[in-house]
Amino acid sequence: MSNKPAKASNTSPSAKVAGISDRQTLRERARKNIEDGAITDSYNADRKVVIKLLNDALATEYVCVLRYYRHYFMAKGMLADAVKGEFLEHAQQEQAHAGKLAERIVQLGGEPDLNPDTLTARSHAEYKEGSDLRDMVRENLVAERIAIDSYREMINFIGDSDTTTKCILEEILAQEEEHADEFADLLDGWIGE
Repeated sequence: MSNKPAKASNTSPSAKVAGISDRQTLRERARKNIEDGAITDSYNADRKVVIKLLNDALATEYVCVLRYYRHYFMAKGMLADAVKGEFLEHAQQEQAHAGKLAERIVQLGGEPDLNPDTLTARSHAEYKEGSDLRDMVRENLVAERIAIDSYREMINFIGDSDTTTKCILEEILAQEEEHADEFADLLDGWIGE
C-alpha cells in the first residue's frame, strides 16, 4: 500500500460543466416567473399540446373506469366471481391513473376536463357494455390495447421535452400492458360461453 496522498480532482466545486447551470444562474431563474410554479425556463414541451393530450387520456381513463364498473356489476355466470375481481381491481387502477393525469394537468397550468357530456367523444377507448362475460373480457382487452397504443404514441411524441409527464405515462403504460396480458390470458383459457 502506498503512502502517497490521493490525487486532488481537477474539477473544483465551482468548475463549469457543459449543459449544467451554475448555482447563481439556477437561483436567478427560479425567482423569475415564480407564478408558473413547477414550470421553469428549462421546460421544453408545448404545454398546450401536452395538456390536451393529457385531457384526452384523462377522458379515456374515466370511460374505462365506468366500463369496468358496469362489467363488475353485470358479470354473471360460472366464471363471474373470478372475473369480477379483475374488473373491480382494474376500475380502481384506472381511477388512480386518472388522478395522476389530472394532477399533472394542474401542475402544467391547465384544468382537468371532466365534463361528462364530452368524455366519450374525447376518449380513445369506446364504452362497450358487452353482451356476456366473455364479450366483456374481450371489450376490455380491446380497450387496453387502444390505451397501450395511445400512451406509447404520447410517450414517443413528448420524448425528453417533458420528462415528468413521460415518466407518468410510462408508469401508466406498464400497468395497461399488465391489464391486457391478464385479459388475454383469461380469453386464452376460456371454457364455455
